[in-house]
Amino acid sequence: MAGALQRLQRLLNSAWLVSFASPTPTPRPQFPFPSYSTPSNPITPTLTLDSLSPKRLSKVFAMEGSKGNSGKDLPLGLDEASEEEYTLQSKLLQEFTSISNIDKAWTFKSGSGIYSQAMFLVSQPNLLANKRRKFVLSTEISKESATSVNFRWAPFPVEMTGVSVIVPSPSGTKLFVVRNPENESPCHIEIWSSSQLEKEFHVPQSVHGSIYTDGWFEGISWNADETLIAYAAEEPSPTKPTFNELGYYKKGGSSDKDYGSWKGLGEWEEGWGEAYAGKRQPALFVININRPCALYAIKAPFDETEANKDNLKDSSTENVPVFKLTQSISSSFYPRFSPDGKFLVFLSARSSVDSGAHSATNSLHRIEWPTDGNLSSSLKIVDVIPVVMSAEDGCFPGLYCTSFLSNPWLLDGCTIILSTIWRSSLVLLSINVLSAEVSRISPIDSGFSWNLLALDGNNVVAVSSSPVDVPQIKYGYLTDNATWNWLDVSSPIVKCPEKVKSLLSNQQFDIMKIPVKDVSDNLTEGAKKPFEAVFVSSKTRRNDSCEPLIVMLHGGPHTTSVTSFSKSLAFLSSNGFNLLIVNYRGSLGFGEEALQSLPGKIGTQDVNDVLTAIDHVIGLKKANPSKIAVLGGSHGGFLTTHLIGQAPDKFAAAAARNPVCNLALMVGTSDIPDWCFVETYGSEWKNYYTEAPTAEHLTSFQTKSPIFHISKVKTPTLFLLGAKDLRVPNSTGLQYARALKEKGVDVKTIVFPNDIHGIDRPQSDYESFLNIGVWFKKYCK
Repeated sequence: MAGALQRLQRLLNSAWLVSFASPTPTPRPQFPFPSYSTPSNPITPTLTLDSLSPKRLSKVFAMEGSKGNSGKDLPLGLDEASEEEYTLQSKLLQEFTSISNIDKAWTFKSGSGIYSQAMFLVSQPNLLANKRRKFVLSTEISKESATSVNFRWAPFPVEMTGVSVIVPSPSGTKLFVVRNPENESPCHIEIWSSSQLEKEFHVPQSVHGSIYTDGWFEGISWNADETLIAYAAEEPSPTKPTFNELGYYKKGGSSDKDYGSWKGLGEWEEGWGEAYAGKRQPALFVININRPCALYAIKAPFDETEANKDNLKDSSTENVPVFKLTQSISSSFYPRFSPDGKFLVFLSARSSVDSGAHSATNSLHRIEWPTDGNLSSSLKIVDVIPVVMSAEDGCFPGLYCTSFLSNPWLLDGCTIILSTIWRSSLVLLSINVLSAEVSRISPIDSGFSWNLLALDGNNVVAVSSSPVDVPQIKYGYLTDNATWNWLDVSSPIVKCPEKVKSLLSNQQFDIMKIPVKDVSDNLTEGAKKPFEAVFVSSKTRRNDSCEPLIVMLHGGPHTTSVTSFSKSLAFLSSNGFNLLIVNYRGSLGFGEEALQSLPGKIGTQDVNDVLTAIDHVIGLKKANPSKIAVLGGSHGGFLTTHLIGQAPDKFAAAAARNPVCNLALMVGTSDIPDWCFVETYGSEWKNYYTEAPTAEHLTSFQTKSPIFHISKVKTPTLFLLGAKDLRVPNSTGLQYARALKEKGVDVKTIVFPNDIHGIDRPQSDYESFLNIGVWFKKYCK
């Protein structure tokens, strides 16, 4: 009976009862255009759990039944003052959300060779449709002198409605367009010329499913004479068992028009993890419209006599020999042939594979390609750029590449250009794959981040930005004295609203070096070196007082918060907050020893690094100790909930997006259970890993988890959870939030029904950061 009463009391303390038992429906937030308070065009609401005590419950019911409410319905948990704050912040967030992103670019030489053509793929959130709108904008590039370049832009962009991916041919005369189905419909493939649709294929599900368009499995490749295209797609759906009204099992399946039978489910298939939920295993397909572009090499399944036929072939490579090119290395990705076909270069994540860390320092390798075309599995692999263990300040810290151009070569045929993380920035490098010479070609002293878009012969098209500067297209060329010069390109793509310009013009950023506290002899040299934090602040102080501080923590933990422009963080910094964006030890870009110092020490080393960074800015009188908020997602949420438990008097407010709160709960429900073992046990994780954790394992997970310190937490905390998160199932966040409610801590939980780990659907991202802004303003101002 006592247990039943306790459960009833917990129900009375939850907002679910308010939502479902109120005499009239409780309004949900609506975010129309351009103002939050307009009653039209609502965005689909999320499920909201607000921390209401029984006393506040009575107030909610009284408000709804009171004539003094003047007929104005307020969303759950909002009073009139809070609604006004939502209105103001919603308008500001709209300004930042409207800024476009430059996703990709391609360049092509004209027939005369005098100028180049370029095509930019741009995206912009479409909040009403809850999708990203994609469009293409073309331009003509002419280098008018040694020190100037002219971009002649098309007057309007072209929207790519329903397009999943586009891949131009090497010459730029053809365009491969994929429209993946959202159901069991055929996959649509189109081949366009400059003026018309040349070919169209409707590939049925019996041949393959959707074409992979992400950076890892995509691999879409044209051959040299532009008659073949290779790509990876989902394998055909396996045949499902079929039953009729008598229970008769038909092995071959049934027709959709056979109303006397139905299809069963068949055996459950292991998936590829959250990012590929619902997708089947990728397989290689060729459409006749290959030279090998994988580290498993296979001859193109069509001979020259078939080059002009439109073929869709299934299982056409069963008797073709396959050669594994990388027998001696445990990981390889982003293969690229040299322009003359004499060698193949590729990146490797073997330090990640060998250590178990989900991201680590990359290495670059080269394979000499046989001139006679006779392949074997014993081809020699040459190490071009090895894993950098530790680097002195200002020196090359190793490769950390998240993308690679399909054609990364300068005209000498042996130099590649790429983007890589260098401590807290994204930089551009040139690498001679024969001599292994590495040069940083983006400016060294700016602190900006640079992302590579395309090459125009020996020239580079890139985009540069900072936490307080919106993306700017740059055009780089090599001068006579072997230095790189960068020109600003006037572009209509990234239009910045005047209000945003005004707000950003009053902000500045700095990359701080944070000395490691309590250095011990058992640390590697790389782990003893300073880590970094990006500090964003106002150029002017009001009455010599510091603005409230938001401590921003990235996930991973082996990722990095680089100094590129983020609309969400710029919104927060423009809302009256300074930002401290911490790249604690374990982040990418600082050498392998610093990265590998964290596994086995999560919840202690990373927590101490964050506290050290906070004390550093307080010591510089750049932060008010009584007005500090903390924000993080995934492992950053792990740190957020750890910090409010281990340093309960440090933070005025907290917000956690899909946080790891309880490893003991996560390990049995996540699509990455190995992550729990790697980060808990470090280099010894393989000795402990099992699909059936023991009591000792679960105890270790519990003591490493934020929930271990929950009895000390008193910080008001906002939880933002994706209901379809397979990586960090929302049960860990809900458990933590309920435990805080039970303690009487002020808690708000928003569950996004259709979001996975990233919470990056346009509406969800918008509502998420709007609530973060309002929550922090409430407790920190």
